[in-house]
Amino acid sequence: MATIQIVDLTPDMKVECEAAARLLNVAFAQNWPGSWATMEDAREEVSEMVEPERIARVALDGEKVVGWIGGIPEYNGNVWELHPVVVDPQRQRQGIGALLVRDFEEQVRRCGGLTIQLGTDDVNEMTSLASVDLYTDTWEKIRNIRNFKGHPYSFYAKMGYVIIGVLPDANGRGKPDIYMAKRIE
Repeated sequence: MATIQIVDLTPDMKVECEAAARLLNVAFAQNWPGSWATMEDAREEVSEMVEPERIARVALDGEKVVGWIGGIPEYNGNVWELHPVVVDPQRQRQGIGALLVRDFEEQVRRCGGLTIQLGTDDVNEMTSLASVDLYTDTWEKIRNIRNFKGHPYSFYAKMGYVIIGVLPDANGRGKPDIYMAKRIE
């Protein structure tokens, strides 16, 4: 892997902000239809994430944006929501996502955060939690979760995040949001 530099993404970085929006639009279109489906939606997300109270970090390979990550403070800064994280589809599985998440964890630690939480939707039956009744035997189903199609929950689990719950039908009947979290030490 080339040397990746991770830096703050700020509103004055117009070229990088546009590239970050393009990544959201392109990378999420395939597996999460409706998420940042237009460039306008993606630009709005980037604009919101570069606000001063939030964390926005961009992974650069030279001058090229190859990924970015954002965070939103909650519970008086004790908890941070990791939202979003995206890596250029042509650069996935090269460790860039892991670099971004580890960097984000360090940023949260510096801000005094205690926990990072995230939601990772299953809208395409990528896990065994989709298309089942999550109102019965919920924790048994979570305990026995299986990844059928490369759902990101496995990536987060490798990074030390644990499933802390699900929101059944969050994205339509049988399409849950899987909640994960990690304690920051």
